[in-house]
Amino acid sequence: MDAKDRQIIRALQEDGRLTNQDLAERVHLSPSPCLRRLRNLEAAGVITGYTALVDQKAYGLPITVFIRIRLERHSEEVVKTFEAALGRIDEVLDGYLLAGGDDYLLRVIVASLEAYEDFIRRRIHAIPGIASIDTSFAYGVVKQTRVYPV
Repeated sequence: MDAKDRQIIRALQEDGRLTNQDLAERVHLSPSPCLRRLRNLEAAGVITGYTALVDQKAYGLPITVFIRIRLERHSEEVVKTFEAALGRIDEVLDGYLLAGGDDYLLRVIVASLEAYEDFIRRRIHAIPGIASIDTSFAYGVVKQTRVYPV
């Protein structure tokens, strides 16, 4: 991947609805080489898909919650069970395996505090092997981007 490929990626991260013609103009290529590079990036798995960005408040899920989870044990069975369960929970948008005191950091969105309580009681507490759950509620967004640095 070279600098031109990174320009293509950045342009698409900024506006995923660019036509090939507009993308080519933005990155200073003719349309055919631009499309060829784009297809190569897709085939190589660098570009993994395309999606619509949706305002979570307008969608009806205004509350963002960060949850830190520590497991009781780190056996293969406990870890696999926990990670498989997370994969089936739609409210969990991001799940990160951590180094340090906690094992996982989750980004969750919910409609209300009541919905969060229900989520914890019915979805998270149902997963065996959890030692502790620590919650932080985000009350504002200072920066949010999906565009990678150059």
